[in-house]
Amino acid sequence: MFKQNFKNKSILVTGGTGSFGKKFVSEVLKYHSEIKKLVVFSRDELKQFEMSKIYSPEKFKKLRYFLGDVRDKNRLQRALKDIQIVIHAAALKQVPTAEYNPFEVVKTNVIGSQNVIKAALDNNVAKIIGLSTDKAASPINLYGASKLTADKLFIAGNNYRGSKKSIFSVVRYGNVLGSRGSVIPYFHKKKSEGFIPITDKNMTRFNITLEEGVKFVIKSFMLMKGGEVFVPKIPSYKITDIAKAVAPGCKIKYTGIRPGEKIHEQMISKSDAQNTMEFKDFFII
Repeated sequence: MFKQNFKNKSILVTGGTGSFGKKFVSEVLKYHSEIKKLVVFSRDELKQFEMSKIYSPEKFKKLRYFLGDVRDKNRLQRALKDIQIVIHAAALKQVPTAEYNPFEVVKTNVIGSQNVIKAALDNNVAKIIGLSTDKAASPINLYGASKLTADKLFIAGNNYRGSKKSIFSVVRYGNVLGSRGSVIPYFHKKKSEGFIPITDKNMTRFNITLEEGVKFVIKSFMLMKGGEVFVPKIPSYKITDIAKAVAPGCKIKYTGIRPGEKIHEQMISKSDAQNTMEFKDFFII
C-alpha cells in the first residue's frame, strides 16, 4: 500500500475520530509502521477518549491526539507544526441538519477548510488532501454547496503557495457503507419496528467501503501533483435494494424527499466532464 509514500512522514488527519479518521488510523498503524508521527485532530474529547482505548498512545508510540476545532486557525497553526501530510476529513455532513443550521455548516466546512489551507501554507506542509462528496457535484443543498466551495478553495490553494512546496488536491467519493449516519445502521435500527422509511422509491446512491475510501486516499497521495480532484469508479445502488437486503421481512414506507435531497447523485458534473481524464479505476478532474 505505497509504503514509501508515508515513510518517515508526520501525518495529521482532521476529523480524526470520525468514521474515515478511525479507519485511516487503523490502516496506517497496520501497514505504514515506518511513519514518524500520526496526529488525530478533532474537537470531541469523548470520542478521542474512546478511540484512545482502542488505539492507545502507550501502545502505538507514534500516535498523538490533538484536541482542536478547524474553526480555530491558531490551534491548527500549532497542530500542523512539523507535519508533512494532511488529510482534511473534518466536516458537518448531515443534509437535513445543514439545511436548518446553515451558518454552522459554513463555519466548519468553508471557513474551517480555509483555515486548514492557511495553516498548511504557513507550516510549509508538503501534501494536503481534502475529502469531498458526490453531493458537491452540481449541488442543490447547503452541504453540497459548502463542500464544493471547500473543493474550490483547496484547488485554489495551489495558486497561493508562492515559493512554498505545499500542494493541494481533493478526493471525492460517495456514501460510505455502514458509516455513522448512513442508511444501513439506520435500517437495522428501524427494522424492529416492522417497516423501513424511504424517501423515494427511485432514489439511488453511490457506495464505497471505508477500507476502499482510505486506500484510494493513500493512492491519491502518491499520484497527486496539485490541483486534481480524484474520483474513484464506484457502484451505485437503489435504496430500496439496500432495505430489502437489510430487512427482507419489513414493509417499505415512502415518506417523501427531504429538503436538499436529490433522487440521483453525481460524481462528476456535466460541465466538469470536459476537464476529466479517465483511468482504469478512477477519474481525475
